[in-house]
Amino acid sequence: MRLTGAALTDPGRRRENNEDSVCIREDLGLFLVADGMGGHVAGEIASRLVAEEVERFVAETAPAHVRPSRTAGPGAGDRLNAALIEANRKLAGRIAGDASLNGMATTAVALLAEEEAVALAHVGDSRAYRYRSAHLERLTRDHSWVEEQIRAGLLTPEAALRHPWRHVVTRALAGTTDVEAEVAELSLDAGDRLLLCSDGLSSVVSHDEIADPLREDRPPADVCRELVRRANAAGGPDNVTVVLVDVHAD
Repeated sequence: MRLTGAALTDPGRRRENNEDSVCIREDLGLFLVADGMGGHVAGEIASRLVAEEVERFVAETAPAHVRPSRTAGPGAGDRLNAALIEANRKLAGRIAGDASLNGMATTAVALLAEEEAVALAHVGDSRAYRYRSAHLERLTRDHSWVEEQIRAGLLTPEAALRHPWRHVVTRALAGTTDVEAEVAELSLDAGDRLLLCSDGLSSVVSHDEIADPLREDRPPADVCRELVRRANAAGGPDNVTVVLVDVHAD
């Protein structure tokens, strides 16, 4: 199988600075979205550092021939997890060298496909979805306070969208020693569409509204533009970043 993708990132309507970062490396089978936190400069630094470090690590550990397949296995997951751990160490070093960066952090969601494995990893509330056979499935669960309340039955999903603590994450890449990415094996079929996004999309655009553009036979870049447009039409309160990946048969 072959994976192709497109990405778009936008500051939104209420923020001047964009703290999101993105990485697309079709040759490596790597696709990533990172949503920085920690202030005007620091969040941008954190997300960019993580995106660059994950890309570097994956490139340096890549098999000689990268050919994504539908067979899941542990290899890609181990590499992706190790890449995020190494990126977190780089964050720690950067923070240690500059006190003004204390408190910076980033979420991340990443897909890595190699010859014998396809893996998905995330930390925080950036999400991944799979569109297959006219159905949109959410593949990740948010590491956030409101998500924990929903799972405990203390909040409804509708109430969570309006809750003042909806942006509080319970896991992030922050240069601490206790980073824990959630890594899963993933099975892909030709015709699947995979969406990675920051919460600038998922916190303001409903599940059904996200699914609508994916149903249409439109190029990934067009779908990305439409999803960003919908986020901004809903108020654009945050930076919004989307990566759309199409899965093709060889």
